[in-house]
Amino acid sequence: MDSITHMALGACIGEAVLYKRLGKKALAVGATAQSLPDIDVLASLWLKPPENLLAHRGITHSLLFGLVAAILLSIVVKRMLRSKEIKFSTLFLFCCFQLWLHDVLDTCNAYGTGLFEPFTHQRFSFHLLYVGDAFFSVSLIVAFVVLAFFLKRNKQQRTRWLWIGLLPACCYLIFAIFNKVLVKQQVVKSLQAKHILYKSTIITPTPFNTLLWYIVAATDSGYVVGYRSVFDRDSSLIPFTYYPKNEALLQQVDVKVNVKGLLHFADKYYTVEKVNDTLIFDVLRFGQVLGWQDAKAPFAFQYFLNPSYDNTLVVQRGRFIGWNRKTIINMYERIKGR
Repeated sequence: MDSITHMALGACIGEAVLYKRLGKKALAVGATAQSLPDIDVLASLWLKPPENLLAHRGITHSLLFGLVAAILLSIVVKRMLRSKEIKFSTLFLFCCFQLWLHDVLDTCNAYGTGLFEPFTHQRFSFHLLYVGDAFFSVSLIVAFVVLAFFLKRNKQQRTRWLWIGLLPACCYLIFAIFNKVLVKQQVVKSLQAKHILYKSTIITPTPFNTLLWYIVAATDSGYVVGYRSVFDRDSSLIPFTYYPKNEALLQQVDVKVNVKGLLHFADKYYTVEKVNDTLIFDVLRFGQVLGWQDAKAPFAFQYFLNPSYDNTLVVQRGRFIGWNRKTIINMYERIKGR
């Protein structure tokens, strides 16, 4: 989830749990607790891109960090509020729940979250929501704004807006799970029908929706990539495009490049390509640039394996290249199904 969504969700939960004791201060406490794991963005100020990729959603998104941060945040909040109406144990349980909920929700998209850092560096991604999906976020943000700035101590109205914020987001998450189950069934059918021997798959939503899904299946020498809409006919097979892994090209990489970090971040889903004299490392789980309209579209995450190239915006730079009115219409047409 993006930081604004976490803040809005935290505020709504604060409203639900602590408003009777803290009034509108509950919104601020909830928003702060829910947003705290994202302090890892500060790491980008001094880390190089490969290290920063692993630092983000690393230790500050672990369950251990949530436990320790909940204790410290509860102490700070208790001292600042100086209120006898709320116990330390209540604050601790509230903050711990908020921090852990942040971590769990971040596993819903493609980036990967280190829930059990520092004991294991495994990243968890359930690929249910696209980062910044407005259909999940909008009700939470609207409810947060109304509760924080427009409503006074009217219990009935505040409860109504609390449900307006939380219920649509919860329903949308359930809707995403249902859609992924449907798509996964068809993906398995298509791979078997085409006699594609695969080791594992990634099925993740395309930008801003849970109706059109991007699919990657790992084979011995590379990957097959395709797309599936929940509105595609059950009898239709998914057209796949093959991409070789080209692992041998990594032997040409400059020793100054942290290839080990990139490989860990890619979690086995990567290709290497050579464009003129430049080697490019693609992480496949972030999707393609407009791949639903061009089967051979470049991948959104491209890291230039040349120490002199600027990879500062490596995650963001490929997400919206080429987006315009025509591509949005093409995406809508593809969502409608084949």
